[in-house]
Amino acid sequence: MKPIIFCVSLIFLMLLNCQSQRPEIAEEKQKEQKINSMEIIQQALEKELITERQDPFITREFDPYLNGKWIGKAISYGCYRKGQAPGIKGPSESQILQDLEIILNHWNLIRVYGSDKDSERILKVIRKNNLPIKVMLGVWLEDEKEKPKRKNENIKEALKAIKLANEYSEIISAINVGNETQVFWSAHKMDIDDLIHYIRTVRNNTSVPVTIADDYNFWNKPVSKSVASEVDFIVVHIYPLWNGQTLENSIEWMSNIFFNEIKEFHSDKTLVLGEIGWATNYDSTRTGDGQQGSLIKGEVSYSAQEKFLLELSSWIDENQVTTFLFEAFDEPWKGGGENSSPNEIEKHWGVFYENRMPKESFKNYLKAYKTEQR
Repeated sequence: MKPIIFCVSLIFLMLLNCQSQRPEIAEEKQKEQKINSMEIIQQALEKELITERQDPFITREFDPYLNGKWIGKAISYGCYRKGQAPGIKGPSESQILQDLEIILNHWNLIRVYGSDKDSERILKVIRKNNLPIKVMLGVWLEDEKEKPKRKNENIKEALKAIKLANEYSEIISAINVGNETQVFWSAHKMDIDDLIHYIRTVRNNTSVPVTIADDYNFWNKPVSKSVASEVDFIVVHIYPLWNGQTLENSIEWMSNIFFNEIKEFHSDKTLVLGEIGWATNYDSTRTGDGQQGSLIKGEVSYSAQEKFLLELSSWIDENQVTTFLFEAFDEPWKGGGENSSPNEIEKHWGVFYENRMPKESFKNYLKAYKTEQR
């Protein structure tokens, strides 16, 4: 009798094993595990449970290459056109495809600032059309101590970034957790422990390099060391124009800060220049502490942008520093949108107009740069 029972049990186990190996069942189990893990991550964030730093902490190399080609000349991409804005209305897939086809003429690496439906749509368009583009994905974070309602949005961003990084791993080259959340002048400055909590959560649940982006006036302070120890590489923003520099000394000033200030201070980290650019218009009437009319001393014009682009390109070629130019297209929603002056500087950093036509400065730069390369 015992041999019969044993044989029946063995057959049952074999059938059960075969059943679990069926592709559709195995796939369903994987989905279930992912859902459960995302629920656990969400609960940990909501309850502010301590997230441990990975030990050992093995640095993940940021790799700005595509098919063996260095793509370190990169661009920041804001996808919003006239009448569109984050959380209000985003672009269609056809509009995104049009943007990316324009971008592909000049860049293969883009930076986006959030993890939301619009960023997901960008990734879908890249995959769907097999575009040779890599993405540094953003996680938009804001202070949640004084604005407790913001916490839910921060959690949504972090969870979405984890989901997208695991789903689009062949496209996403890195995740940037937080943008200018620590520099003293930030409008959305957040508690540093909260920031580290999100960094660890994202990094512990993905396999791509993780960083944060901030102004050089944060990265040159001792407090930045605690954040630097949590990331795989550093993204630094350096704007000569915002810092009262003239066009003539802008690149030299930036280079000195990049190498002699930030790189020396964080010698063990790879540095990426995450934002730099030269606007084509500004509102000189806005004066006072921290205002564009008081801070800006350099020439603001198409001619100035053209010259700046030429000098910046030469610097990138010489130093092979991954650099995200700010930015591809003008974004009219910024700086107060329709309620602010059309001269507001935040609307005029693009090398393309909002209608996707290239600015004279960019067209002239391309001609001059090609001539230089001959």
